[in-house]
Amino acid sequence: MNELKDKHIFLTGAARGIGATCARQFVAAGAKVLLVDRDEATLFDLARELNAEAEVVIPQVLDITDRTAVNAAVDKMVATWGRVDALVNNAGITRDALTAKMTEEAWDAVINVNLKAPMICTQAVFPHMKEQQNGVILNASSVSALGNVGQANYAASKSGLIGMTKTWALEFARYNIRVNAVAPGFTNTEMVQAIPEEVKAKIVAKVPLRRLATTDEIAAVYRFLASDSAAFITGQVLYIDGGLTCGF
Repeated sequence: MNELKDKHIFLTGAARGIGATCARQFVAAGAKVLLVDRDEATLFDLARELNAEAEVVIPQVLDITDRTAVNAAVDKMVATWGRVDALVNNAGITRDALTAKMTEEAWDAVINVNLKAPMICTQAVFPHMKEQQNGVILNASSVSALGNVGQANYAASKSGLIGMTKTWALEFARYNIRVNAVAPGFTNTEMVQAIPEEVKAKIVAKVPLRRLATTDEIAAVYRFLASDSAAFITGQVLYIDGGLTCGF
């Protein structure tokens, strides 16, 4: 299980949920990871866990909507490890409300973190990947990209990521940079665990496999796409949803 040996990965939203599981799987597969998040305490706890036997991750508290800070973090990564092999644009937030009641602040917050920040991070790593003539960019979309009540801002950001994924795949292919998106369905994260059991049961009933995804199942897809085993896959959106979107 060393399919990411000698890979160096910039991972946003790394402190918890799918991001933290990705970090663990990447390290287990031999990668070194720059862990990026705003939750300092949780981020540093994770870094201590992963660095217990050897220094394989660097925690970086960072506002990914700040272009100057992101550029500095990427430069630090390259100065430390010599290269950046993959960017995982995992960070995301929700500010749910029906469209008629959605505030401009809620719209801007979600679009800035979920859509603008991946652009900033991608622009930061691109020159290094271009020089290397090699790289992988993975974007966290969602089944909500297809539409979800109360999530106009979130759906717009996640469908926007799909559009950027396909555009970047076309633009960057000449530099041997692959770009794909992962679109999870309902996943057993802290956010879902907080949902009342009766509501959760209704969610599960919509999934053909009749269960939630685990964060390990989602992270395994990121791990595969970041590896050389996926060398001929680019411009794709992988729905990891237990069959939820089969009828869409």
